[in-house]
Formats: sequence, structure tokens, C-alpha cells
Amino acid sequence: MQPQNAFVANALEATIRIALLLVLAAWCFDIVKPFVIPIAWGIIIAVAQYPGYLRLRAWLGGRRRAAATLMVVIDLLVLLVPAVLLSDTLLDGAQNLAKGLQEGTLAVPRPPESIKDWPLVGEPLNVFWNQASQNLAETAAKFAPQLKASAGWLLATVAGAGFSVLQFIIAIIIAGALLAHSDASAEFARAVATRLAGEKGEELARLAETIVRSVTKGILGVALIQAILAGIGFMVMGIPAAGLWALLCLLLSTVQIGIFPITLPILIYVFATADTVPAVLFLVWSLIVGSLDNVLKPLVLGRGVQVPMAVIFVGAIGGFISSGIIGLFVGAVVLTLGYKLLLAWVYERPKESSV
Repeated sequence: MQPQNAFVANALEATIRIALLLVLAAWCFDIVKPFVIPIAWGIIIAVAQYPGYLRLRAWLGGRRRAAATLMVVIDLLVLLVPAVLLSDTLLDGAQNLAKGLQEGTLAVPRPPESIKDWPLVGEPLNVFWNQASQNLAETAAKFAPQLKASAGWLLATVAGAGFSVLQFIIAIIIAGALLAHSDASAEFARAVATRLAGEKGEELARLAETIVRSVTKGILGVALIQAILAGIGFMVMGIPAAGLWALLCLLLSTVQIGIFPITLPILIYVFATADTVPAVLFLVWSLIVGSLDNVLKPLVLGRGVQVPMAVIFVGAIGGFISSGIIGLFVGAVVLTLGYKLLLAWVYERPKESSV
């Protein structure tokens, strides 16, 4: 009976210890839960900017904290300056719209005669435009439910964007702290990976690092380039609220929808209001910018990674669908690591022990 009693006592003690560890882990997670997204973004930003940080640190004579601080300042300027400009554009546009509707000074110009000849949409668009130019208030009243729903969605989107900006500010500060202690952070990451995956842990950690940089350049980088170029075209053509449309282009390009859902109605507006030559040039510019991802993405996405580009792309898009924008990186990393582990399981044979 003594061995049996000892076994029961040991099992009971182990169960209590495991339960206490689980309670402690759950408690710790509940405490840091509000910071999970900023910490994840901080790690992603730090990994993506590490090569640039190394060059900046060498340029500053090896001063780690000075280089990390300068990177944080640059990131904050890149984030906050467009946010402030966009918020000013939105506020000015909303104030002018409200004032025009209240005073009755807001007017819509009559549509050009050429709209009638457009296939499919020409006639109904001409009727709607004429009604709006004659009595904007009455026309808007017909779409009151849709406008109310759109206004609610817009307010919720603006509030969410403001919270996202705050999260990114915290993430940038966290990234700066990680960069300032990059050697210790890298050593800790390698130690954790080795603890989890054994001798292949360091290789998988380097692979995850490379994938994060690849996704940053291949998806977010290409989306940012498209949004900037599209925004330049909008500003040159004098499109109202050009910053807002550029932001929407950035969002749609990031989620792999592309910028054409934004540029198509703007093209219709330009052809209806501008001269033929500028409108045609803007059309060519929009087609080039909208197709740019088809050229840049194969060149950048998956570069330096010994994994098919399709695996990274499917992981990024699937991760976005399941977990939002943070899933772009998490999905790509998880699917690629799973792909590498699958190949190792299929093709690598265990070494036979010698007798």
C-alpha cells in the first residue's frame, strides 16, 4: 500500500502545482491582455526595422539608445503627420458640409451632357445628378436611412482609427525599447525557440524574422507605395478630400482588394468634370498605380526566404481574415513554420543509433 499511497500523493501534488501554474499564467495574461496587440506590433516593427537600426547605430558611432530614440522619433513623425493632416481634412470637410446644408449654400453643379451617352450607368446617373443639382436637400432625404447608416459607420471607423493610432504610438515606443536592447532580445528569442523546437529552434527563429520583414515589404510596403502614388494623383487632379481617399486606398490595398474600388468612381468624376487630356492622363496613372502590386509583390514577397511565395501569401491573407491586420504577420509566420516542420517530418529520417 505504501507505493500506491506515495503515487497518489505525488500525483496530487503535481496536479496542485500544475493548477497553480495555470492560474498564475491566466492571471498574468489577464493583466497584460490590453497590451498584447501593442506588444505584438512592437515586435513586428522592431524586427522589420532592425537592419535600418543597425545602419543608423553604426552611423551614430555605436550608440544604441541614441539610434533607438531616433528611430522612435522618425516612426512617430511618419505616423502622426499624415494622421494630423487627414484629421484636419476630415474636420474641414465635415464643417463645410454642415454649414452648407444649414445655410442652403451647398450646391451641386449640373451634369455634363456627355453623361447620357455612357453605357449602362449613363441615364440613371444623369437623372440622379440632375435631381441633386436642382434640390439637394430633397434628394438627400430620399436616402436618409442609407446616409444615417453610413454616418454611423464613418463615426465608428474614425473612433477605431483614433484608438489604432494610440496603439501604434505605444507599439512604436515598445519597438524602440526592443531595438535599444536588441542583442538581449535576440538572445532571448533564440533561447525560447531552442527550448521549444530543440536544435532547429534557432533556424526557425531566423525564418520567422525573415518572414516578418518579407510581409512588411511585400504587403504593407507595396500598399503604402500605392496609396502614396494614388494620393499624389488625387491631389494633382484637385479631388476633394484626397487624403481620405488615399487612406482608403491604403486599407483596401493592405487587405489585397486593391485600389480600383476607390479610383473607379473618382475616374468617373474626373471624366465628368475635367478636360479630356488631364482625365486620360489620370486614367493612365491610375491604371499603372493600381497594377503596381502585380509587379512589386512577386519581387519582394518571399525574397530571401526558402519557402514558396504562395505559402507566405496564403498565410498572410488567411491570417488577416481570421485575426485582422495583425494576422497578416502571424498567419504568414505560423503557416510557413508549419510548412517547414511538415517538410522536416516527411523528408528527414531519424538517425539510427549505433550499437
